Parts: sequence; C-alpha cells; structure tokens
Amino acid sequence: MSKIYYEQDADLNALVGKTIAIIGYGNQGRNQALNLKDSGVNIIIGARSEESKKKAKADGIPVYDSREAAAKADIIQILIQDDLQSRLYKDDIQPSLKPGKALLFSHGFNIHFGQIVPPADVDVMMIAPKGPGHMVRTTYLEGKGVPCLVAIYQNPTGQALRLALAYGKAIGATRAGILETTFREETETDLFGEQVVLCGGLTELIRAGFDTLTTAGYQPEVAYFECLHEVKLIVDLIYEKGITGMREAISTTAKYGDITRGKRIISEETRKEMKTILKQIQTGEFAKEFVLENQANRPVYNSILRNEAEHLIEKVGERVRGMFSWIKSTGKKG
Repeated sequence: MSKIYYEQDADLNALVGKTIAIIGYGNQGRNQALNLKDSGVNIIIGARSEESKKKAKADGIPVYDSREAAAKADIIQILIQDDLQSRLYKDDIQPSLKPGKALLFSHGFNIHFGQIVPPADVDVMMIAPKGPGHMVRTTYLEGKGVPCLVAIYQNPTGQALRLALAYGKAIGATRAGILETTFREETETDLFGEQVVLCGGLTELIRAGFDTLTTAGYQPEVAYFECLHEVKLIVDLIYEKGITGMREAISTTAKYGDITRGKRIISEETRKEMKTILKQIQTGEFAKEFVLENQANRPVYNSILRNEAEHLIEKVGERVRGMFSWIKSTGKKG
C-alpha cells in the first residue's frame, strides 16, 4: 500500500513567501481558495467571468484575469474543466512560466494524456480531493477534511512533494489523510470510476430498472421510489459500513435478493465490457474521443444530454422531489 500522509507530515511553512494563484472559481476553485485563505496562505484568483470575479472580491480575495494571476504566482493551481485547460494553459499560463515555478492540478487528465506539456524546469504536482468542492469546505469548517491523493510528475526543485503536502494541509486534507499515487493511476481510475460505476453505470442501471417497471404497468412514481429515491439509503449504508455492513442493516428478503440476483445483472458480459472500457482509457482512446468531441463543439454530447433530459424519470422525479422540502442541491462532483 502507498504511503498516507497526515498532519505531522506536512508543513505550512513551505508556503510562506509564496503566492498561489487559483485559476477558476467554480466548485473546487472557490472552496479550495476559501480553505487556503483561512489557513493563512497568500492566494489570488485568476477568473474568466465577471460573475466569478464578483464572488472572489466578495470573499475578500484579490482577483485578476488568468494571465495576470499566473504571472504573479509561484504556484499555479488549475481548477477549470478538463476540456478548457489546454487552451487556457497555452494562452495564459505558459508565457509566464519560469524555472522554479510550480503547476498544481486536482485531476491528471491533461498532463497524463499530453494535452498540457510543461517545461522541464517547473514542478508539476497534484492534490486531488476525493469529494466535491462543497464537501472540501464544509468538512474543513467542521475541523475535519476530505481525503486527497497526491502525485508528483516533475520535481526539478526537489521541493514538489513538500509543497503539495503543504497545500493539502492548507485545504484540510491531512486531517483525513493524503494517499500517494501517480498522475497515471489517478487519471485512469478516476475516469473508470465515473464511466463504469459512479455516473455511467449507476444512471443506466437506475433508468433500466425504472423502464422495466413502468413498461410492466407499474406507477412511475412508485418505480421512481424503488429505483432512484432509495439508492441514497443503500449508498449511505455502504459509505458508512461497507457492503457487508449494509447487508446487516437490510431485511433478510432484500439481502437474499441481493446475493442471489445481483450477479445476474452485473454478469460476466458486463465485467468483460468494463475491461474494454478500462483498456480504452489506458490506451488514450477515450481521451482522444473526448478531445475531438469538444473540438467539434460537442454534437454527440449535446444530443445525448438533450434526449436523456426528456426521459420520463426526469419528469416524474421533479414532481416527487417537490414532496421533500429537505432535499438540497449539493453541487457538482468536482
């Protein structure tokens, strides 16, 4: 098992006298920046939109356009969406990179797949929170933290790990633990998890179950409860207790159905397709497809999203969720 770093392994003094520029003030950018500010780190924001600039100013953080922020910074943390990073890097960041500066990421996509190729004389690091931005902030305020991954891609100064761990401590990650990894491992496993389990696999499983019940004549509201609403109950139990602990908390009937029917849904054919998807990630086939889709202004992406937003489960869900005043939006995954 890789090393895990905690509070005693990181020193905030590594950031003394340094300016960190957070490029992007969205879900991760704003919440990481607020934690850094509260930890006494000297930060500035590189924002693209007027809305982001207004938020940063209201939060009491100096804000500039991305190019100026990158020029002023010693450490540049790029926290905009993957598909926008390469262009922003070439236009606003690369011109001001000098020996001894550092680039920081929270996801390795653009480095691992060669969309960003930094000069050899700058440190390249990653601190990747394993939770959405709002959780990075709320756990920090509670005196806790979200676990993170740390990876070093280039280390010409010899200080890259020390800087990355200090940054992780400043956002609260060392309170929970920072696991050592590589840019390759973080990128490929993150993409696989999103595609096969967390997003692609789960949403398709939910819709397939819903479609099966409604096609058989059951009320769509009841199908929504059984196939989507109660997912949170099971996920929360797994999150808190693991799979075995979840099974101890559900009825005997549910448990018997779980252990005797689950493998008929996630069959050997499904597992074979998972291996195919992983191979497409590892070879860069998915990355190439994603980059080309964005270069073509996302025709497939936009078409599928429009069609799936019209699915019956979305209309039923809107009505059902209206029954529950306690449901609140939790923001984006990243």
